[in-house]
Amino acid sequence: MIYRSKAPLRIGLAGGGTDVSPYSDLYGGAILNTTISLSAYASIEPISDQKIIVEALDRKEQQIHDLASQLPIDGTLDLLKGVYNRINRDFNFPSTGFRLSTFVDAPAGSGLGTSSTLVVSILGAFVEMLKLPLGDYDIAHLAYEIERNDLSLAGGRQDQYAATFGGVNFMEFYENDKVIVNPLRIRSQYMHELENNLVLYFTATSRESATIIKEQVKNVTNKDEKSIEAMHQLKEQAKMMKEALLKGRLDEFGEILDFGFQQKRKMAANISNSSIEEIYESAIKAGATGGKISGAGGGGFMIFYCPGNTNYAVKEALLKFGGEIKNYTFTNYGLSSWSL
Repeated sequence: MIYRSKAPLRIGLAGGGTDVSPYSDLYGGAILNTTISLSAYASIEPISDQKIIVEALDRKEQQIHDLASQLPIDGTLDLLKGVYNRINRDFNFPSTGFRLSTFVDAPAGSGLGTSSTLVVSILGAFVEMLKLPLGDYDIAHLAYEIERNDLSLAGGRQDQYAATFGGVNFMEFYENDKVIVNPLRIRSQYMHELENNLVLYFTATSRESATIIKEQVKNVTNKDEKSIEAMHQLKEQAKMMKEALLKGRLDEFGEILDFGFQQKRKMAANISNSSIEEIYESAIKAGATGGKISGAGGGGFMIFYCPGNTNYAVKEALLKFGGEIKNYTFTNYGLSSWSL
């Protein structure tokens, strides 16, 4: 028997960063995001040896451990081991050897929520194997706790919930880890047009999001008025974009994205840099009406809204910077698990 799962990566459209404590605890956060046809995969295969094999196939990393209740967190494959450690602690994993294998369709640190989506996918495989009575909110919250508390990784809350629920969601974040996921029913023609006009570009660089997020947290803790006001504006951006999408006012999309990009740069010093600015300006000159950095910033993926048929010229302009245009479609599914 083999137990498998997959969870979709996401594009954050608006409100990014307002899901991070302490901002969300003090003021409440709001984010609009949508899942896409890039995924994180996990499989668990019981083996006869009393060993635990953890491996990231996309990164060509593997560790083999003797069967134990807790695996060492040592900087290699910690997400995989961290999920096992928590599952064993909370649910008493059976004394059997197994192989845990993962694969992600995008590089770590690329801004599409890869780490959190991977944790959700791994949890899905364990839930399938152990038949754990966990609902969507339970899985997303457990994934958040594993990353933020067990592994002490800085970050927000949107990625775990996007990966678990899937689709287009307007998410609200409050104190005491309260999260409300509001699925949006968008007319298919609006989504087709958005998919056609929204270019996803990989800058060919990855970044350590934790460093940027720690500065963002510090700015809120120290009551930096410029940073906090920018986050207030990003929360409003999420509401503006939700209304535009629901009503099909897609011609406003680029302007709303650009508004968010201007605000996000005020949250922390390393969110943008000269390379990102040059890419952004080139896309605008080629016909894009707005864009943003996906995730915490500093590199990874960027998205651009290109009305009419300007996406072709924008793609041509972007490729001159040595990155990659990533083809995708929007998805309505979240975490899926099965066994054979």
